Amino acid sequence: MTPALRKLRLEHGGRDLLVLLPGAGMGPEDFVTAGFFASTRARAPGLDLCAVDLGPDSISSGQALPAVSREILEPARARYARVWLGGISLGGLLALCQAADHPHSVDGLCLLAPYPGSRLTQGAIREAGGLANWKATAEQLADPEFRVWHWLKAPPADCPVYVGYGTEDRFADGMAQIAGCFPPASRRTVPGGHDWPAWQLLWEDFLASGHFSA
Repeated sequence: MTPALRKLRLEHGGRDLLVLLPGAGMGPEDFVTAGFFASTRARAPGLDLCAVDLGPDSISSGQALPAVSREILEPARARYARVWLGGISLGGLLALCQAADHPHSVDGLCLLAPYPGSRLTQGAIREAGGLANWKATAEQLADPEFRVWHWLKAPPADCPVYVGYGTEDRFADGMAQIAGCFPPASRRTVPGGHDWPAWQLLWEDFLASGHFSA
């Protein structure tokens, strides 16, 4: 039997839930240490959090997101008005994977410095003349990264999105392409790189975005 996901929760009576997926090498405790839980408790009483531990083996095997759906997203439907999914770096890409493959499983996305995918993925789209000109092959659509970019060609207008990144992030070019797929009001940049100081600024901005209230 597959062991249950390890989770850290902030539950203070919120109407909405945001599930946070960590980046590579991160755990749910990192969100606590970085102040995400404390800021949410103080500034967004309408929002509960659930930070998840996703091991590299479960990600590479494709078992991570089915487990998140089974253990968190689906049960939350009976309890919360809206269920958001978000993440940092690789966690942001995984959130996009979930939205692309199961578009009705989440009500909103919070993408902090979302990893834009491998050089192979980025190169194939660039060689096609950009996302607007790229047409996915059947072989490419078997790959979750390519499915994300196929979904990004026309993301649903009724799914609220927050996407932000640091202007000095080493993946900033790819992140800008992701951000450009969403309305200008959804996009944010802050000074900084691919690191917690930039992500903390983005988190504070996200909480101030007006999506959540008591």
